Amino acid sequence: MSFFPSAAWLKELDEKHQLFTERLEDPLAFEGGQFHFSAKDNLCARDFQARAGSLILKGYRPPFDATPIKRLRENGGLLLGKTNMDEYGFGSFSTNSAYGIPRNPFDIERCCGGSSGGAAATASLIRDHVALGVSTGGSISCPSSFCGVVGLTPTYGRVSRWGLIDYGNSLDKVGLISRTVRDIEQYLPVIAGPDHRDPTSQVQPPLDLRGEVRTVGVPEEARTGLSPEVAGAFEEALRDLQRSGIVVREVRMPSLRFAISTYYILATSEASTNLARYCGMRFGAMNENFDQGFNDFFSDTRSRDFGTEAKRRILLGTFSRMVGFRNKYYVKALQVRKQIIRDYQKVMEDCDVVLTPTMPFVAPRFDEIERMKPLEMYQADYLTCPPNLTGMPHLSIPCGYAHGMPIGMQAVAPHWQEGTLLSFARSWEGSFHYRFPEVAE
Repeated sequence: MSFFPSAAWLKELDEKHQLFTERLEDPLAFEGGQFHFSAKDNLCARDFQARAGSLILKGYRPPFDATPIKRLRENGGLLLGKTNMDEYGFGSFSTNSAYGIPRNPFDIERCCGGSSGGAAATASLIRDHVALGVSTGGSISCPSSFCGVVGLTPTYGRVSRWGLIDYGNSLDKVGLISRTVRDIEQYLPVIAGPDHRDPTSQVQPPLDLRGEVRTVGVPEEARTGLSPEVAGAFEEALRDLQRSGIVVREVRMPSLRFAISTYYILATSEASTNLARYCGMRFGAMNENFDQGFNDFFSDTRSRDFGTEAKRRILLGTFSRMVGFRNKYYVKALQVRKQIIRDYQKVMEDCDVVLTPTMPFVAPRFDEIERMKPLEMYQADYLTCPPNLTGMPHLSIPCGYAHGMPIGMQAVAPHWQEGTLLSFARSWEGSFHYRFPEVAE
């Protein structure tokens, strides 16, 4: 039986770290739960609002469970609550939420990463907990690195997206975050598998949790732009892998330097289309001023309730798809995406996984984030965007600590080979000691 948090302890934890947008008042009042889990706020669940961190969806209560939530509940899981996130997944630090900013478990003056920041912090702070996260361009790997936990982003289509409030349809993937690979290994088979309501989940082969890693490829391009702390921890991790008998090969993947540009063109293009449905008529916040034309009616709601970053990405995506610019930006980005996939596949002919640091620095302080320009924030994802563009499974695990803050490394495997990543994590956990924040229970 898992450890279940008391009402008072969970409330205190939530007030200090801003983990949830909405949660159960007393988990111990619910009988029959065999384990507990949380879900990112962009996954629909009965009995909870689904707001995706946005004011424009305030008050929206879906009458159904997203498929991953439904499957966990059917297997004895108790949903503790909906975890905090960047609005619609737009961000790397979870500072763009309309419902508070989650605080890092190791230092409340630092961010949790994004956009699944609340999910990673919850997994780090609560024993025996598994969190459902969603990744579009690194939203599971990034917060997992900053919060010192294990985060698995499965192959695109491995887990049904039915019930997910979309950011980018060709990029979104539902995955798991927990303290150790053991819980991920236990619950991935529960949430994975075909779902007739999500066509992208219909073509997957059976999930195989077996695998072996003998050789890892380290791209030369992934060593640039790293802080000294991250570079040192990653090099030490590579030496540890070599001492354990794993072959480390230096490889080149030239297309990686185009991944950020490619990602933001494709992701914002899809986001601007998806967000067009939020107009003050069907979901969440309603515009009661009916005495005006459609353009004014829609603009009033969207100007009032979308956050700054959401507006920025709508504008970027709309521009990329405009007549006269579509071929220059959007179509070209699709071509580069194919080249990135080919680069990974070429390396994986000789290597079992591609290994990089997860993020180029440890979790920044909030005052540091305030001084960052939007472009600097976007560039922070240059190591997590490439595998998300390819749809390949990837996993972030802690590989070191600097000034008390965790550092992660990210392994990428070929499509449908989640078992290879889990095997790699099991082996790593056998020799590397994870640290977690001390919290009185």
